[in-house]
Amino acid sequence: MVTSTPKTLPARYYTDSQLFQQEIERFYFGSWICAGREEQIASPGQYFLQEVCGESIIVTRDSGGQPRAFYNVCRHRGTRMCSASEGQLPGRIQCPYHGWTYGLDGTLIGAPQMDPLLFSRNDYPLHSVHCGTWDGHVFLNLNLTQPAESLAQQLSDLPQKFASWRMQDLRLHKRIVYDVAANWKLITLNYNECLHCPVLHPALNRLTDYLGANNEPAHNTYVGGSMGFRGDAETMSIDGKRRRNYLPGLNEDERKKVCYYTIYPNFLLSLHPDYMMTHRLWPKAVDKTQIVCEWHFHPDEMAKPDFEANDAIDFWDLTNREDWGIVELSQAGIQSRAYTPGPYSRREELLHQLDQSILSRENS
Repeated sequence: MVTSTPKTLPARYYTDSQLFQQEIERFYFGSWICAGREEQIASPGQYFLQEVCGESIIVTRDSGGQPRAFYNVCRHRGTRMCSASEGQLPGRIQCPYHGWTYGLDGTLIGAPQMDPLLFSRNDYPLHSVHCGTWDGHVFLNLNLTQPAESLAQQLSDLPQKFASWRMQDLRLHKRIVYDVAANWKLITLNYNECLHCPVLHPALNRLTDYLGANNEPAHNTYVGGSMGFRGDAETMSIDGKRRRNYLPGLNEDERKKVCYYTIYPNFLLSLHPDYMMTHRLWPKAVDKTQIVCEWHFHPDEMAKPDFEANDAIDFWDLTNREDWGIVELSQAGIQSRAYTPGPYSRREELLHQLDQSILSRENS
């Protein structure tokens, strides 16, 4: 007897603008999202802007060294205060319109022409955004009240699982931003399976066995697993050769695999024996997503005169573009009136788990 097979989600989950907005509220405004790296705010006043689904967020470090985040909205008349995507604040944040000025902790320290008998600066701090860090990664939570769970609760056992990679010690070498005409969930689904690899990624398929994934059981806040190498390959690069030392903290087993994890909702973490690659997904519309891909290496390797990174970057840039092209075709096909949900294979269990997480949040 043929039993029921899990199927893909109905088209509306990838095409309905109203459902898209509801998902943004549930996932991007209701969860901890990865926004960048602590090295971007290495000193007090150093900042970067992060747009989160239409909201501009200032991410900085206060005079005491604490990471901080604020809505980029002046409390006077709502003007956006910071325009440059990154920079150094002079110990304060000042609105360019009427000069209202805030400390790096968000407190209002100057409000010209306001009557002190009728007005208290204490009532008008910047609207803060919950901010936390994990091994060098900066996370935000845009919940206007208390987050449903702490960053530590959302990460669960991941800090212990990936401690050996010492991600906080790695440094950015290259960033590429991609604009993809596809729903954010299709990108996540594509990342979490390799059945397409022999057809779509011949270069990748030469380095790793597409049926060799060691996937973990489902978790409430992440999915993922690891894959080993074929033959003499030692890392994911143009030819599989490793041109950098292993990351210092890895044991023998960790040197022989790549860990690929999706940390809901927007962080794709790929940990290699000799570097780290990350993707951050920023939905722009129901059928448009911006993807920020970064490659991070150990500073000791980067300091060497013969340091080489293009073997890894070129390999993944090629693979990324192959992936983005196919998810755009998926988006186009799902928008057809002829589309109906199709069956998942046993090798696509992570995809079904991702779908279930979407449905569970919708029904909660």
